[in-house]
Amino acid sequence: MHYHKITRTVHFSYGHRIVGHNGKCRNLHGHNGIVEVDVESNNLNDLGMVMDFGSLKDIVKKWITENFDHRMILHKDDPAVLSLTELNEPLYILKDNPTAENLAQTIYKVLRSLDLNVTEVRFWETLDSKASYSD
Repeated sequence: MHYHKITRTVHFSYGHRIVGHNGKCRNLHGHNGIVEVDVESNNLNDLGMVMDFGSLKDIVKKWITENFDHRMILHKDDPAVLSLTELNEPLYILKDNPTAENLAQTIYKVLRSLDLNVTEVRFWETLDSKASYSD
């Protein structure tokens, strides 16, 4: 079977830490993350596209800006949640540790719930380290 695929990339900044980690990632720290989102289709629309790149950007960028950009992304049981909440710091709380793997999965599932035919999300935590999620 043949299919077409497009990819949109979004850059943003965020902070996190990994509860229970033995290395330096146990401390609050930040990253300039990059997300790549693949959308596929067996058929092109009337304009010859899987979908418009601008439309895909608007959807992905809007969600990331409203939920991840310039926020601390933390595990729900992280003791820092209470203090940062009291300081009115912007947070995004996950039921799991905010690893690149879990962040890729979160973005994938959210975008799928918005009726995008997302087939893979790649989450670059650094320029040298990425995780991906697809099902």
